[in-house]
Amino acid sequence: MRIRTRASLAAVACAALAVVASAAAPAGAAGNGHSGYLGRVSPGDPYASCNISGDGTGTNYPGTADEPWVAANPRDPHQVISMYQQDRWSSGGARGVAESWSSDGKHFHHVALPFTHCTPGGLDYQRASDAWVSFGPDGTAYASALVFDAATNRNGVAAATSYDGGRTWKHLTKLIDDNDAAIGNDKNSVTADPNHAGVAYQVWDRLDQTTGANASFTGPAYLSVTRDGGRTWSKARPFVDTTAVPNSQTIGNVIVVDRHSGTLYDFFTSITYTDATANTVLDSHYAMVTSHDQGRTWSKPARVTKDSSVNEVDPNLPTDPNGSLRAGGGLGSVAIDPVTGELYLAYEGSDFSGGKFDQVQLVHSTDHGRTWSAPVRLNQSPNTPAFTPTITVDAHGTVAVTYYDLRYLQPGNVTTLPTAGWLLTFPRGGEANPVERQITPVFDWLLAPMAGGHMLGDYAGLTTDGPFVRPVLVETNTPAAGVNTADAFSGLYSPSSLHGPGGFVGPKLTATGKSGVARVFDRLRR
Repeated sequence: MRIRTRASLAAVACAALAVVASAAAPAGAAGNGHSGYLGRVSPGDPYASCNISGDGTGTNYPGTADEPWVAANPRDPHQVISMYQQDRWSSGGARGVAESWSSDGKHFHHVALPFTHCTPGGLDYQRASDAWVSFGPDGTAYASALVFDAATNRNGVAAATSYDGGRTWKHLTKLIDDNDAAIGNDKNSVTADPNHAGVAYQVWDRLDQTTGANASFTGPAYLSVTRDGGRTWSKARPFVDTTAVPNSQTIGNVIVVDRHSGTLYDFFTSITYTDATANTVLDSHYAMVTSHDQGRTWSKPARVTKDSSVNEVDPNLPTDPNGSLRAGGGLGSVAIDPVTGELYLAYEGSDFSGGKFDQVQLVHSTDHGRTWSAPVRLNQSPNTPAFTPTITVDAHGTVAVTYYDLRYLQPGNVTTLPTAGWLLTFPRGGEANPVERQITPVFDWLLAPMAGGHMLGDYAGLTTDGPFVRPVLVETNTPAAGVNTADAFSGLYSPSSLHGPGGFVGPKLTATGKSGVARVFDRLRR
């Protein structure tokens, strides 16, 4: 689910399943040829037998995988978990959250998580969204999901914990469970503390609206913490206050942790609107708060950089509803250098296009967030829209960023939207001279589920995986009557050697399936 910040709130074995592409990149394109492409990790549909007749209205897209996240076990980097929305709804959320887990980094198992009624023994919600996962230093995996009903006012955030690399999940917990038409929870994430085994932090925003003659709303950030390995979680409480400025909210809260000082940094987008209808933005910028005591107390928000993102559209269909896209605009991706503590924020912005379209921008701080660099453009096709950056930094200070762009779109093409995924890397301090590589075949974005725009997801997955980086991106498939229109794809790359074919470690992965009121948040993008 997502609230928009604009007019609406809103070595590897050969694969058993080959990579599917709806188009091929032009001859000579960077990374052209399947030897460097990601492999599918989300085959089949673990929710195929679920009865969703009572789960609200809208179009369901069976078999689709959207909006992935990924984490690798620091004790055993071959142990990987990727999570995503499974069976997307046009009207919000999905039948549930699914995962692809691997114990060797090569062979993935596709299973359902217990966040909705579609999984036996799961929570009693109709839909789930915003899947997130993080590994602690002891190998414990923490999962987070937004959970809600489409037919009632119930909505909340839920947690689950795995001690066996994602094979099984225990300690299902409702961190917050609201049943009020005036309250909506959104955009959750979970971060395991790398310095303290058993400690993890869940954060999200919680919109609360008052109606009547003095209608207004507020959207503070909420926090819940486990200190016993996910067995129990603290009572959810606000830690970024937005009540001082009417009609303001946070969104996209994500915590990163400095391994040396133990400082927590929570990054988010801060948005203020003219009134309670939330149709006109007064200010939107990226901000952060810090904690030096494992989340018990927090600083006041500090501004990082402005949010200059604009509406995401097919450039050849800018006013046609069928050209509406849904990507990562208004949501930042954050990373911290594990050695130096340098902070990075990658985001969609229009500063380098004169406000015409979004590209991938980056700011960074070498003094723990006290000051920030001026924005730079990272995507290497300077006149092309680019979307949904995701960033990570390895132990050598090498920065990796993934994103989608539209460089293969030709003028006059209004029937398809050729899209490709890219991986860009640079050494610490080298953002002016990055190396870029295409890591997906060209696919048609217009085949993605229509959910507030053709949706690949508000974010994508990227993590360090031992000496490699592991992206998880969404690619579309040629649909059969709307079934399985999008899947998650993953692979391994050596970030220091993307100049040639040697940079790619594994193009294809073996994957196996297993069954298994007109108020502000009426416009939640689910």
